[in-house]
Amino acid sequence: MDFETLKRECLACRRCGLCETRRHVVFGQGVETAEVMFVGEGPGEHEDELGQPFVGRSGQLLDHYLEAVDLDRNKNIFIANIVKCRPPQNRDPAPEESAACLPWLRTQFSLIRPKIVVCLGRIAAQQLISHDFSVTKDHGKFFQKQQTLFMATLHPAALLRNPRSKPSAFGDFVALREKILEVCDHTYET
Repeated sequence: MDFETLKRECLACRRCGLCETRRHVVFGQGVETAEVMFVGEGPGEHEDELGQPFVGRSGQLLDHYLEAVDLDRNKNIFIANIVKCRPPQNRDPAPEESAACLPWLRTQFSLIRPKIVVCLGRIAAQQLISHDFSVTKDHGKFFQKQQTLFMATLHPAALLRNPRSKPSAFGDFVALREKILEVCDHTYET
């Protein structure tokens, strides 16, 4: 399957009940050959309105951190979510919703083939790294899974609620930059 076919099929998805309340499927955004992939839990209200990931206040904060370490969603990364449709009232995705949506993410992953995956927040980290992952305790650490490095950091929305955690999260992005320089081929090329 190619990327355009995947996107077309995903945009028409009706695998779970979230399709009943969504405005837009939020497929993801970025470079299809990115060596670094960011994964959040699911779209919020602004993302559902626009069909793009991380476009609200938390997205602005994420973009600020990305820019500080020479990353850009339009140049050298790809951003996706565990679920592609907004859970009502921004609740955590239900297990059956995540299970229905994970094949989309797995196919994105197999097409993009990133060297590093950054989980944004607890939900993504527990889905992709370990079911008992503690993002407050283990953020910024790298975990090897097959040929891919995984790291989790605090979700940008959590940082807006608790600004005292911003320096720790920024430290994660600095560590990410160092790891990119170590293992990636062309992420910083212009």
